[in-house]
Amino acid sequence: MESGGLLETEAHFSSDTDFEDFDGKIYNPTKVKSTSSKKVNISGEKGKSGNGAKSATGMNRMNGHHQQNGEVENMMLFEVVKLGKSAMQSVVDDWIESYKHDRDTALLDLINFFIQCSGCKGVVTAEMFRHMQNSEIIRKMTEEFDEDSGDYPLTMPGPQWKKFKSSFCEFISVLVRQCQYSIIYDEYMMDTVISLLTGLSDSQVRAFRHTSTLAAMKLMTALVNVALNLSINMDNTQRQYETERNKIIGKRANDRLELLLQKRKELQENQDEIENMMNAIFKGVFVHRYRDAISEIRAVCIEEIGVWMKMYSDAFLNDSYLKYVGWTMHDKQGEVRLKCLTALQGLYYNRELIPKLELFTSRFKDRIVSMTLDKEYEVAVQAIKLLTLVLQGSDDVLTSEDCENVYHLVYSAHRPVAVAAGEFLYKKLFCQKDPESDEGTVKRKGRQSPNAKLIKTLVFFFLESELHEHAAYLVDSMWDCATDLLKDWECMASLLMEEPLNGEEVLTDRQESALIEIMLCTIRQTVECHPPVGRSSGRKVLTAKEKKTQLDDRTRITEQFSTVLPQLLAKYAVDAEKVTNLLQLPLFFDLEIYTTGRLEKHLDSLLRQLKNIVEKHVDTDVLEACSKTYHSLCNDEYTIFNRVDISRSQLIDELVDKFSHMLEDFLQEDEELDEDDAYQVLSTLKRITAFHNAHDLTRWDLFSSNYKLLKIGIENGDMPEQIVIHALQCTHYVILWNLATVSEGSSTKDRLIMLRKQMRAFCQLCQHYLMNVNTAVKEQAFTILCDILMIFSHQIVSGGREVLEPLVYTPDSSLQSELLSFILDHVFIDQDEDSHSTDGHQDDEASKIEALHKRRNLLAAFCKLIVYNVVDMHTAADIFKQYMKYYNDYGDIIKETMSKCRQADKIQCAKTLILSLQQLFNELEQDLGLSFDRTAPGFSGVKELARRFSLTFGLDQLKTREAVAMLHKDGIDFAFKEPNVNGEGYPAVNLAFLDILSEFSSKLLRQDKRTLYVYLEKFMTEQMILHREDVWLPLISYRNSLLTGDDDTMSVVSGISSRGSSVRSKKTKPATGKRKLPEAEESNDGSWISREHSLQSPLMMQSPQLTSTVMREAKRLRPEEESYMGVYQMPHHQPAVDYNSQMSWLIAQRQQEEARQQERAAMNYVKLRSNLQHAIRRGTGLMEDDEEPIVEDVMMSSEGRIEDLNEGMDFDTIDIDLPPSKNRRERNELKPDFFDPASIMDDSVLGVSMF
Repeated sequence: MESGGLLETEAHFSSDTDFEDFDGKIYNPTKVKSTSSKKVNISGEKGKSGNGAKSATGMNRMNGHHQQNGEVENMMLFEVVKLGKSAMQSVVDDWIESYKHDRDTALLDLINFFIQCSGCKGVVTAEMFRHMQNSEIIRKMTEEFDEDSGDYPLTMPGPQWKKFKSSFCEFISVLVRQCQYSIIYDEYMMDTVISLLTGLSDSQVRAFRHTSTLAAMKLMTALVNVALNLSINMDNTQRQYETERNKIIGKRANDRLELLLQKRKELQENQDEIENMMNAIFKGVFVHRYRDAISEIRAVCIEEIGVWMKMYSDAFLNDSYLKYVGWTMHDKQGEVRLKCLTALQGLYYNRELIPKLELFTSRFKDRIVSMTLDKEYEVAVQAIKLLTLVLQGSDDVLTSEDCENVYHLVYSAHRPVAVAAGEFLYKKLFCQKDPESDEGTVKRKGRQSPNAKLIKTLVFFFLESELHEHAAYLVDSMWDCATDLLKDWECMASLLMEEPLNGEEVLTDRQESALIEIMLCTIRQTVECHPPVGRSSGRKVLTAKEKKTQLDDRTRITEQFSTVLPQLLAKYAVDAEKVTNLLQLPLFFDLEIYTTGRLEKHLDSLLRQLKNIVEKHVDTDVLEACSKTYHSLCNDEYTIFNRVDISRSQLIDELVDKFSHMLEDFLQEDEELDEDDAYQVLSTLKRITAFHNAHDLTRWDLFSSNYKLLKIGIENGDMPEQIVIHALQCTHYVILWNLATVSEGSSTKDRLIMLRKQMRAFCQLCQHYLMNVNTAVKEQAFTILCDILMIFSHQIVSGGREVLEPLVYTPDSSLQSELLSFILDHVFIDQDEDSHSTDGHQDDEASKIEALHKRRNLLAAFCKLIVYNVVDMHTAADIFKQYMKYYNDYGDIIKETMSKCRQADKIQCAKTLILSLQQLFNELEQDLGLSFDRTAPGFSGVKELARRFSLTFGLDQLKTREAVAMLHKDGIDFAFKEPNVNGEGYPAVNLAFLDILSEFSSKLLRQDKRTLYVYLEKFMTEQMILHREDVWLPLISYRNSLLTGDDDTMSVVSGISSRGSSVRSKKTKPATGKRKLPEAEESNDGSWISREHSLQSPLMMQSPQLTSTVMREAKRLRPEEESYMGVYQMPHHQPAVDYNSQMSWLIAQRQQEEARQQERAAMNYVKLRSNLQHAIRRGTGLMEDDEEPIVEDVMMSSEGRIEDLNEGMDFDTIDIDLPPSKNRRERNELKPDFFDPASIMDDSVLGVSMF
């Protein structure tokens, strides 16, 4: 009775329990039994019920929720599921009750539920349900799909719709679960639902297709669960039958045997029907939708097939179903590939299923390995996790090459990828159980602990990876899975300190260095509690438990290494690399433990070792590490401060005394420089410089000695370069420490004056060393000069530090020129020319990269001076002109400098840009001659650079209006600055520059184009207008570029003003004729030129009309002009203009100019008329000036016609007016994208036969 008990238990949770007896035998009076060959009807035909008369009330009785007094609740089934407030089981139970009373009405509710869940506002009526096929109903609903946007419930944003998908899926699952004992076998409900969902999944409308596919897949999942339960019940029934049959005849119950046989038969019939339903869904929906054009639909299919294979592996976990997952791993969308991997993870996690996956693994293993490098990081993470499960299932599946492809990902910058790879590495190399290990071995510590072998394995892996500078990333990758191993510092210290055991292999020098580096990285990550640089977006907020763990670990580190560190330093005292890493350990100590733990003697031992290392080493890294260690220990918050401070002072006293005595002997005038003495001076100077970086040594007065050393080096010129470099650096530190002291406000005025003298004297020394023959010395002097000029610039007084104003230092023109010359000589050079700064290893790629990095730093230091207005902005012209030539090396720096300069001063930046182009143009004339060919590569390069410069001005022409106009004015002045020596009939020397200048014409406003055209006419003669030779083409093209913008197509202002109006308003615009501006508007367009005249005095300054525009009243401007005309104010240094004394002159000049304009207009009219007559005789069409407006009018009229066509038509976002598909061939013709694998998969999937 085991089976009967199971069915009875499940019956308590079912709404159709009245169809079941106490033995679990299933009855269904309304059901007609089907045979095993019976197929589910999905052709669109629906069975007709005798309850059709009641279906007319279906739209009023929504979901079976009845109230007292016979009233019907007006809430649709869709609304109940959307709100998600009611328990889903009660909702389903109510629907089942309504189905028992009137199944047509209940099914109509269910059909409308699916339609509404798709976002369709149409309703299936009872009449449609009785007389129309599914395909006709879907077509009707498609026609009524009048959504305003492409969103539908499954994709709608907002909290209301977030839980809709889960509620929708839960409803389907509960519906099948509650109906699993009778209703799903009545050959009506399931046939209707499956037929509807199959038809909707074939719709052209995405919302129908997506919603119905999700519903069908969840329905399939629920049926798989039912099939699994039936299979279990059949096995139980069969076992009970065999048990009963094997009894002796006397004890055998024949009635029970007959009952079990009948029950097994009915279960078999039910299982056959469930299989028919599942086949109908799989073949009608899944097989076509797993290749749908929409990635979300494909993802739904793959996700659910993974559930089926995991839930009912006996039926679905075979190659016929696995191949769909394998093929879809090549999908173009990361979302779908991710679903494939997560589906496979659920299968490989169960080791009992792995034998069934052998063929699939061999076929698609390479694809999974390649997905570890997927461009979607989450896909790569899941691919690595899948390979980890494969590795756990079988060690021999993945080859060493496959594993190595995953190993190197522990150094990935993306932390989730690195952590997943670290777990894979740990499972492969560190989880191998040692057969010799037992309980006694676990208790052993140090070198004999089980971790000793694993730590050696980690060291070997680190060295074999050949990425020795990335130990911190390796440690971080394994931090989550191997924390106990990485925190076994006692074992690490034992491996370094203790002698190897008998037969144990000794660590080599490289292995010891690697172990020390790994140990340092583990300690740093333990104390800092955050990943290394580049692997985290922000600092993690620690929980209380994590903070306690951090403090405990820090205490353990201090207790462990406070005694061991002096011994390690003594052992490796002569090894610079090992000592540098070991000296960083005290930075992570809890220094209070030295006092509370009575460890002062170990502190004294550490200080002795530090002093010993300083005396032995001259390597900069070692000395800086010692300096940082002293700085960390010299913390006045701890009681050990006095002890450490005394030791530090004694060390500095010895170094300074030694340096002073040796310097006196070294600088004797009568003796030549001795190499041994020079080495002693250099080594001592290196130690002092390293300590001065982190410690205030002002009381030792190092400025005098270093200044004397540097000055003698300039006078004699034979000072060793390393001594000069470190003397410059040490003196720089002296200046900065003095500034820090003065900034605190506790110093006297004499101290401030002394610092000012020292700083200026030092800057003069650095300026002299810019001319040194040694490149390294010049680079050091340049870097220090840039730093000092930046620190002591005008910004030093900001933040309420006006007392420091005497320290402000502004570089003179000579110093600026020398700094610029250094940049041009040492930065903008070819890679092969830079042979001095790489110590002769130019062929080494690493040396080339290092040299480029150094040059970038030099350029950035100088550009910073430009950006912060420390040096004149016009010096940037020599930098900007290199933008194209050195774009790969310095393009980002130069572009950022342009952006910052434009933010600081738009007009001056524009002048600098045009100056750089003028310099390049002059260089072309010097190289190619005055009459060079404008098709030459050099000229094309300058023009391309101008085009790039133009793009940097952006799209907002109002913001850059005055800057661009000034740029054009300077360009025009330059083009006509030098007249031709042959006379006025010949072009100016720089006339070709107008061709370059025309690249900026598109950035001009319409008004400014006319003003510039007037300004250009001042330089033109009547003969120039008539010339048409090639040498005059730059003038013609530039002139035309100013004329073509006379319409609205080139003006941002018109674009902005027209956006508010409709297309219909544009139709009313006249087809011909140009819009005239008021006189006041035209005159105000020239205000930027007048302002420039007030600042400078160019040759063409005398222009009464342009000068008078300064005096125009602002109230006559258009509103959009007022917004930008008020931005550009007069500079503070501009002299005041006496209005009363100049008004009479201005009025007279204006009257003269108006007379000249009338005369010029009459002459132009005569010329224009004659030219038009000549053009007509030659058969030419329209004049050049009229071409652009005609194009504009055509465009406008076209837009108007389009609007007329659109009028009265309500277009939807999806093309829905398509005939319904009759068969698969028609559907392929209508929407080939849905079924073309090339649209969703890589080429490697197509035509691949899996088995």
